Amino acid sequence: MCPRHPDRVSYVRCQRCGRPVCPDCQRPAPVGVHCVDCVAEAARGTRQAQTVFGGRVRGDRPLVTFWIIGLCVASYVLQWTVPGWTSRWWFSPIQGASEPWRFLTAAFLHSPSSLLHIVFNMIALWSVGPYLEATLGRARYLTLYVVSAIGGSVGMVVLAPALGSWGQAAVGASGAVFGLFGAVLVVLRRLGRSAGGIIGVIVVNGVLSFVLPGIAWQAHLGGLVTGALLGAAYAYAPRGRQHLVSVAATLVVVGGLVASTLVTYAQAGVPLG
Repeated sequence: MCPRHPDRVSYVRCQRCGRPVCPDCQRPAPVGVHCVDCVAEAARGTRQAQTVFGGRVRGDRPLVTFWIIGLCVASYVLQWTVPGWTSRWWFSPIQGASEPWRFLTAAFLHSPSSLLHIVFNMIALWSVGPYLEATLGRARYLTLYVVSAIGGSVGMVVLAPALGSWGQAAVGASGAVFGLFGAVLVVLRRLGRSAGGIIGVIVVNGVLSFVLPGIAWQAHLGGLVTGALLGAAYAYAPRGRQHLVSVAATLVVVGGLVASTLVTYAQAGVPLG
């Protein structure tokens, strides 16, 4: 009888432990079958596959990138169908002082008057996102994207006193995408691969940021610097301490972004809350 199902007759035994095993408890093995208990025990003793930078290998599908693109597209549909959706979540340095969630939410909005805005950003995201997701692991990649998006908004705040752009409204994933550009540049250099292509993309997009009207180049710069810093921490962390260094570096970068924002608001006399 099967030990897990005493009412069932078992005609074979587990090749590992020798106990009887019914059809429901059988798992195919290279020779014969194993019981579910032995399979679970073997799985616990198997070391989790990791990427070159210490992230978990979870398969070939870039699920995080799919979700980010899906959220941006869904939000874009809501911008067209829900009155006030864009103004409720966009970012401007003055609004960020009292509504800090806008530092992130603006990265999931795009210009309703220009379909090319979201199309170009999603193409850029798809061009580097899956590679970084597979190389860094999903957790680091998602952290990189979110912190870079916030870094883009912080770039607008830090440069607002010099540019007088406190009321400049901004939407778009460009800050986060530039963060991915900065990170992939560092990652490619760390792996000894040619980074000429991504440098060209950064230069072209950087020039367009200044040439084309209505583009918040401050967000691009803030995202690029943030992404490069995090990418360097993730890529150059010593083996064996990659998780610890990644968490510590993320906290340091986020702390720096918060401190820069608070100091800028304080020096400009902008009230918080």
